[in-house]
Amino acid sequence: MTNRAEKTLNAFRSGLNCAQSVLTAFTDDLKVDNGLALSISCGFGAGMGRLQGTCGAVTGAFMAIGIYNCKKYSDNKDRKEETYAMIQRFNDRFVSMNGTTECRKLINCDLSTEEGRKYAHDHHLFEKVCEKCITDSVGILGEMIED
Repeated sequence: MTNRAEKTLNAFRSGLNCAQSVLTAFTDDLKVDNGLALSISCGFGAGMGRLQGTCGAVTGAFMAIGIYNCKKYSDNKDRKEETYAMIQRFNDRFVSMNGTTECRKLINCDLSTEEGRKYAHDHHLFEKVCEKCITDSVGILGEMIED
């Protein structure tokens, strides 16, 4: 496991959500204020506010991709095109590893209810599922922005 993956898992285990954990793993590389990154990504955990849409580890990576391209390209058209292309490549790799990017399907319980969160906790789904999604996202993203 890479240092970045360990840092990310420690952040998640300390109480950051999945999106925060992934995005803040790259704040040094992207030269972004860590506090601002935490604030921006705060609502994206558990598939965006526990709506269980797109996995927070994925949305955290998408945010990092956007920042990466906005620093790399000065023209907004170039920024958008490269960001969209990278997000599509990221998505393809993540889906090939996990079958989906949808939080509800990944974790297979309803996190919007107390019962669902208890079930996830009791069955160690945050460790088994979320931590894998987080490390997969960090690994994919690390390869993409270091190319």
